[in-house]
Amino acid sequence: MVNCTHIKMYCISISVVLYALLLATTFSSVQCDEFEEVFRWKTLDFNNLNEHDPDDFIFHDGETEVNDSHLNETFTPYHNLPMGVTHHKGRLFITIPRRRTGIPATLAVVSLDQVVKDEKSPKLTAYPDAITNQLRRSYEPEPKRLVSVYRTRVDRCDRLWFVDTGFLEYPGHRKQVQRPSLWIIDLQKDRKVRQFEITEAIVAEGHGMASVTVDLMDGEDCESAYAYIPDLAFYRLYVYSFKDNRMWTFRHEYLSFDPRMTGFSVAGVRFRWNDGIFSLALGPAKSEPNDRIVYFHAMASTSEFKTSSSVLRNETLAQAGGYDHLFTHLGERGIKTQCTIHQFDPVTGVLFYAEVNRNSIGCWNSAQRFEPETHGIVHLDNKDFIYPSDMTLDNEGELWVMTNGLPRWIYASLNLDEYNFRVWRQKPAKAIAGTICAPGAL
Repeated sequence: MVNCTHIKMYCISISVVLYALLLATTFSSVQCDEFEEVFRWKTLDFNNLNEHDPDDFIFHDGETEVNDSHLNETFTPYHNLPMGVTHHKGRLFITIPRRRTGIPATLAVVSLDQVVKDEKSPKLTAYPDAITNQLRRSYEPEPKRLVSVYRTRVDRCDRLWFVDTGFLEYPGHRKQVQRPSLWIIDLQKDRKVRQFEITEAIVAEGHGMASVTVDLMDGEDCESAYAYIPDLAFYRLYVYSFKDNRMWTFRHEYLSFDPRMTGFSVAGVRFRWNDGIFSLALGPAKSEPNDRIVYFHAMASTSEFKTSSSVLRNETLAQAGGYDHLFTHLGERGIKTQCTIHQFDPVTGVLFYAEVNRNSIGCWNSAQRFEPETHGIVHLDNKDFIYPSDMTLDNEGELWVMTNGLPRWIYASLNLDEYNFRVWRQKPAKAIAGTICAPGAL
């Protein structure tokens, strides 16, 4: 199956044999490598389900005892749908947001060196431990514990960043258990170094904070990090300064959805979403010191926008307003290119898109004009690559992708006899080889 580039054949007055030869020659010139499947699961399973806090739920044989004032939190494999994946130095951090009951850990880890050879469906382990992931009895707030995490990111200082939304998205029982908060964990010591509570003055509910992007310019010390947190539900962008331990908000019409692009079709399931700003990607450095392009988009949109890190880092500007002209429309990606996460690879200069409508990873070389004709596809698979929900670039320069079939899980059903969740990886330079995104392709 060839899906590495758009191939146009103009065959006028040509014989069937010559056409076949021309087609074969064209295909043989395509040299891109599709993403490698690392792991796959029919349903998730966990290690150490019997670990517990005696003041809370008692786990035994994979079950949970609950009182009458609590929903049934018995471990329910079908309810555990992985959303995010981040790789760092031999460990995969996988998130399972609490959109249903029966999830023992919203943040989990797989240590690659502990996976048995040829094991494709390893068990997950709660991270940093089981107790931190357990909900309190009757859902009392406990800021030292995690309620629901969507995606994580690692900076070059070996720190894991993520937002605990503090929000349970159980159908019919949606609840803000506790204030959302930004967590930062030192992965060298597996110890939390900072937790910033996001106050109600910033946002009423946390369920729209489904990703985070960490900005740490080369040459800067670890204290100078910023976190960019998009809010897909309230159409805002929050910026957090690690050094100042402060957060501020940007509002702009480009942070909302495009009403023309709310229709989705994934694996035979049609639905409408109005998700706003979903992902930010750090682009190339600008001529000004410590400044770079920041790309962003709403999920219900095929447009890409940009601003600069110097704009987002400016708390005074955010509070004063008057920054509308500093958020600009970059261009259109093309039809059916609604996507979740995008990542910029600084080595190749290529922006990669996790495109959910096409079950693909799209690409754009930032040296080219931004228009549909300059966008390509590096991986497309309508069977196994259903709904790429997350994509990260690790510190070794390798792309990692999670696919999870989310629309089927929400609106139809998953087939438990099939593999539903997968983790993939590929090096950017290999992914774009032979595509329109390769250097000099245009």
